[in-house]
Amino acid sequence: MDSTISRRGMMRAGALGGLGIAVFGSIDAIAAPGAMALARRTAGYGALVPDPAGILSLPPGFSYRVISKAGETLLESGEPSPSDPDGTAVFESRDNWTLVQNHEIGGSEPFGVPAVEGLTFDPGARGGTTTLVLDKQGNRLSEYVSIAGTHNNCAGGRTPWNTWITCEETEQRKGGQFLQDHGWTFEVDAFDRAANQNPVPLKFLGRYAHEAVAVDPNGTIYLTEDANAPHGLYYRWTPPAGFAPGKGALRALALAAGGDTAGSLQAMLCTKGTRKIADLSEATQVGTTYKVTWVDVPDRLATTTSVRKQFAAGQVTNSRKLEGAYWGDGGAYFVASYARFSDGSTNEHDGQVWFYDTGNETVTLKTIFGVNPDPDADTHYDGPDNIALDPNGGLILAEDGDGIQHLVGVTTAGQAYPLARNDVSGSEFTGPTFTEDGETLFANIQEDGYTFAITGPWK
Repeated sequence: MDSTISRRGMMRAGALGGLGIAVFGSIDAIAAPGAMALARRTAGYGALVPDPAGILSLPPGFSYRVISKAGETLLESGEPSPSDPDGTAVFESRDNWTLVQNHEIGGSEPFGVPAVEGLTFDPGARGGTTTLVLDKQGNRLSEYVSIAGTHNNCAGGRTPWNTWITCEETEQRKGGQFLQDHGWTFEVDAFDRAANQNPVPLKFLGRYAHEAVAVDPNGTIYLTEDANAPHGLYYRWTPPAGFAPGKGALRALALAAGGDTAGSLQAMLCTKGTRKIADLSEATQVGTTYKVTWVDVPDRLATTTSVRKQFAAGQVTNSRKLEGAYWGDGGAYFVASYARFSDGSTNEHDGQVWFYDTGNETVTLKTIFGVNPDPDADTHYDGPDNIALDPNGGLILAEDGDGIQHLVGVTTAGQAYPLARNDVSGSEFTGPTFTEDGETLFANIQEDGYTFAITGPWK
């Protein structure tokens, strides 16, 4: 999701005969224009209704509330809400909803995360997370800094024990304004402010351009890397023997003797029979399944060499723009946002969604978007990024592509539909996250700094 490597403005190229629709079934079955039009007429909640305010268009019967706006709403300490809201998760208590929200601040964004004493990892870095507290009617009660002094906090993932793992999408080294190395992950408690004091990097998860995580309730963590030259990798961290997952356990492990390299960090290698898969873009058909083996990372701390550069050609499987991750359906979903021949990919696409089955150790291509022929057409979608499972059925994908930007739904039958449209700018959507009852969807428009609560006649 780093705007400096977004594919906005890249030269478009036709490939895969893509029509910009996401599918779970065979692409061949719906590739005809008539079938595609039928899918768009029948999927989802109907045509989007233009927003009179020119901000967020939604289907009939849906409405939104602005929860936060960078530079306008205020933290409880009086500073403005920080810029660039990104990965977000909602947590529930008896009376409130709590949103833990990343801020992907890595440069000259106007509103940084304030450096708060006791919550700041590196005073030279301006990123971090804020926590928003709402009542169950969606009324904003407060917003406060939950971690500061981190760099380019992109996505992350929630844990089963009501914490959020925030990810730094960077390999920034110590030097100049930066007093610490960056490229780590940090755990943020959704409810206990004291637990966030003195931030501790979870170094055992590696130092690289982290994007997102999916956390198995057994403590295993799956991680995406958004990087290029060479492309990023998909990782698995397996906890050490005797590790009991739960609140505070990751922090305690990081602080323990040998904590920097606790557990096993490995990168994914996909195979089809005896053939090794060099790049996930090789897959062009939904249902493509690869066997997965895991290869140990030689130096997870990237002491001298970036982690992804420590492997020989053919030793692991790469992918351009590995982005969102989400634990659900007993496994780990993850997204490859796009691929182009010009960046060394085997094939071109405008988005893949994969599912890793932990039981049989396979990955299966669940969704693919062909290269979008017309990004400015409201019926075309490309560049899935953050992902969430919709409790009402299917997936929600945050679009970070060219042209018009949407929240895109994909039904369980494989039909793509627009759920929301950004009418205020060309900025990406980020951070889709549902309340447990499936009645409220929170999401952000990153560059404009909006956080919304979306409600309506879900089905």
